[in-house]
This record gives sequence, C-alpha cells and structure tokens, in this order.
Amino acid sequence: MIDNTYKSPQPLKLFPEKLFYKIGEVSRLVGVESYVLRYWETEFSFLNPRKSKSGQRIYTKNDVDLIQQIKHLLYEEKYTIDGVRRKLGINAEQQDPVNSHVDANAIEKGASAADAENILAMVKSRLKEILHQHFGA
Repeated sequence: MIDNTYKSPQPLKLFPEKLFYKIGEVSRLVGVESYVLRYWETEFSFLNPRKSKSGQRIYTKNDVDLIQQIKHLLYEEKYTIDGVRRKLGINAEQQDPVNSHVDANAIEKGASAADAENILAMVKSRLKEILHQHFGA
C-alpha cells in the first residue's frame, strides 16, 4: 500500500523531467519561438545543444534551465545580449554539464553499455540533487 500523506514542499514543475527535449518542446516550455532558440545558439557559445544523427537539436534539462535564465535576463531584467554573455558566459563555460558524456546518437540507435552507465550516473546525480533540495540530506 502506498502512503500518500507526504506532499512535496515544491510545486509541480512546469515541464516533465526527461533526459532530452526536442526544440519544439523547449520552445513551448520556455515560451519563445524555435527561431529565437536557434538565434540564441549563435549568440551564446555556451548554449550548444547536441544534434541527433538526423540533425535534430537535443536539449538537456541543463540546457532548458540555461535557456530559462537567458530569457529571464533578456526579457525581465532587460539585459542586452552582450550583458547576458558577460553574466553567464564565464560560469557556463566553466561548468561541465552532467550530460556531456552522453552521445546524442545513442538516443536514436539505442544506448551502448557505456552510454547506459553515463545516463544512470546522470539520473543518480539528479536524484541526489532533488533529495538534497527537498530534505537537505
């Protein structure tokens, strides 16, 4: 029997937790057109989604978070593109995204054992992060 008495202290996320998102999904989730996302990729070197074998952009949760930051800085904080570059560029380039070891082509072909290990490590890391946020563990 499942105990439903616990309620999360955080409201539900606006988008589902997935490993990868296509450009149309990110566009809807963040609230900007796909062409804006493609433009931002040309302006912000640290926003560089992987591409699948068929050429589709594949965004990770980290990419979506970064895009939300960019949108907030541009639209709400009224930063210029150059200002956003300066504010986020150094930090974003120094980060080693959790998903940097996952081969985007593995999504279409089916993951190899090494890719599966990387995906599991990413999921494990994300779960620990969530646990820490909610329970301070």
